[in-house]
Amino acid sequence: MEKFTSMKWSYRELVLLLGLTLIVVPVAIEFLLHDYLYDLFKDRLYSGTLTGLVMAIVFSSGVNWIALKPHRLGWKAVGVRSFEKSYWKWIFMWLVVLIAASMLALIVMDFLRISAENTKTASLKENQTWLTVSIGFLSAAVISPIYEEIFYRGFLYKWFRMKWGVSTGIIVSSVIFTIVHIPTYNTLPVNFLSGIVFAWTYEKSGSILPGMVIHGMFNGIAVILIALG
Repeated sequence: MEKFTSMKWSYRELVLLLGLTLIVVPVAIEFLLHDYLYDLFKDRLYSGTLTGLVMAIVFSSGVNWIALKPHRLGWKAVGVRSFEKSYWKWIFMWLVVLIAASMLALIVMDFLRISAENTKTASLKENQTWLTVSIGFLSAAVISPIYEEIFYRGFLYKWFRMKWGVSTGIIVSSVIFTIVHIPTYNTLPVNFLSGIVFAWTYEKSGSILPGMVIHGMFNGIAVILIALG
């Protein structure tokens, strides 16, 4: 595919951006900043949402300043481009697949007596108003899909794909995508499958937008079901 025929990135960009996502973000943002915001708001939903917004800015800025600007590249280089209208049928198909996989995971966790809740979902259930549901929806269905697809698929999948091929690119980028969701262990199987689906949609459509749409719809449905439950 034309979008994957050339790449100006080297190991330098990979090391710097992996350092950002595996060291800087967990320590400075997910640990220190999140704890500060929780002490400030006394609410996991508010602190988690603001933490996610900061992460979105950091990840997007990191990709821009490390992978794009030095090589005079635009956002199209990480897949922010239009896609064929005919691909919408695959978007809805993969959404159904993820929903089915998530339901299966919930059934298995229930059988194994593993809690399906995490701090954000628990906080949303405890303090459920139109404001908290709106904040939870915005965080999960808009903020997270945008920056995660830009980084994990737009940059990371493309980097590994160009170096080691499609299959390795899909698996390695999905493993990293799963690792960064620790310690929400109950979602890891679905995170891994999601990573595969989102990378595959990028591969087939040449755009990260289908992955963003699936990602956003899947997360949004989850928030709505939690609110209704």
